[in-house]
Amino acid sequence: MWCDNCLLVMPLRGGAIAWAVVIAAYSLAGGIFLLVDGQYIFFFFPEWQIYGGIGIGVAVSAILTMFALSNRSYIWTRVVKFLWPFIIVICAIRAIIMIVQLQRNQDKITWECNNGGQQWSDAAVAESQTTSTGSLPSTFCAAGFSSLNVAFIISLLVDLVFQLYMFFLTWRFSKRLEHYANMKGPFHGGYYA
Repeated sequence: MWCDNCLLVMPLRGGAIAWAVVIAAYSLAGGIFLLVDGQYIFFFFPEWQIYGGIGIGVAVSAILTMFALSNRSYIWTRVVKFLWPFIIVICAIRAIIMIVQLQRNQDKITWECNNGGQQWSDAAVAESQTTSTGSLPSTFCAAGFSSLNVAFIISLLVDLVFQLYMFFLTWRFSKRLEHYANMKGPFHGGYYA
């Protein structure tokens, strides 16, 4: 027997749209943060741009999911159902690499906090000053590296769980569309008790 509402926190279509809005909002915010201030946490040139771009890509996929569900489009629902497993795998790899890089860069981030938030570089370490006008946001230094590290790890894991649930919701909605599209009526001679 198939359970039509198993693991659903909210109604399927409306809840999945709301879930997609939440994923789009925090992925867009995280992607923009990494694109703007990622160089203070990740130190190899394209690294923070790749992470930020993946976050923006997740936001775009969530927005596509939101539109597919709001239109009850069978084709677009299948498209996003096809996309989510790839996005989940890419984000899982990204999460592992980000966690490893944060551990490797712990001393550099601590150096940035101890030197007024200026960006770490070999030249800045040698001169103890830099010509860069930007600085690390002070809230990161106030919290300390261990708090920053724990927050990143928890947020990356929660992100993966949210994406897995989004995939489940799109899969479930796709199956519901297939189920109801295959129904022919009237059943039982038109008599419904």
